[in-house]
Amino acid sequence: MQRYIDKFINYLKVEKNASGHTIKNYSIDLEVFKNFLGDKEIDSVDHLSLRRFLAEMRAKNYSKRTVARKLASLRSFFRFLFREGHIKKNPITAISTPKLDKTLPVFLDTVKIDRLLSAPTNKDASGLRDRALLETLYSCGIRVSELVGLDLGDVDFISGVIKVLGKGSKERVVPIGEPALKAIRLYVDKRPEKKVRDKKAVFLNTRGTRLTDRSVRRILDRYVKEVAIAEKISPHSLRHSFATHLLDRGADLRSVQELLGHMNLSTTQIYTHVTMDRLKTIYDKAHPRA
Repeated sequence: MQRYIDKFINYLKVEKNASGHTIKNYSIDLEVFKNFLGDKEIDSVDHLSLRRFLAEMRAKNYSKRTVARKLASLRSFFRFLFREGHIKKNPITAISTPKLDKTLPVFLDTVKIDRLLSAPTNKDASGLRDRALLETLYSCGIRVSELVGLDLGDVDFISGVIKVLGKGSKERVVPIGEPALKAIRLYVDKRPEKKVRDKKAVFLNTRGTRLTDRSVRRILDRYVKEVAIAEKISPHSLRHSFATHLLDRGADLRSVQELLGHMNLSTTQIYTHVTMDRLKTIYDKAHPRA
């Protein structure tokens, strides 16, 4: 089993150019499945084996979303094995993906966004950095992985755009607002160059190396508590807020899709449900015969 997993992971790295995040998740999911199989050979796996695996995950109270993700990993894995001739039959074609509950994304209104972005102080380099990264997340709607991957050469201060490396190592150019650009300029000018070890990175930690996803989450959590925002907020919530506010102010869905770097329009359409819910709320409050 491990030999086939290694072949598949190598295929993802070399041929599919998958992101490190994707490769990590696939490796974890396949390791769980390997442990479930024990000594069983891969070519003896049938749809009943897969159903027992799904039943075991449900017994462990895995969420529907987690089950669906692990099933997607197995689907890609077995498709690869079948295509490469390592198995004679693809057993997962008989297994359907569990239906997921539709959840609307968490986002902040503009008042709370202003409170959050104003929370970091300009007294030291860390405060300037925190303001710059929060401004950039909201101004561009980029993913946290795209934020921490930003290099100084990716920021065009004259044209007002940044270049980001998205999912599947696909580059896209995103507009960035003047407040975010100003915050980045201030931070880069004020950070102590003697401590900078990663000369290319925009956002650095106290050791002078590139910030990680987890560090950004901790920074955001600190300011969310500081300004007493009740909602459970993550860096992705700023991305949700970015998309929702654009649509609320008349941006078309295709443009928002391009800005977010979504492959499919259906992924972006969830934000239309958010804005429609808000419109219904306004209608119910304002219309005399609602």
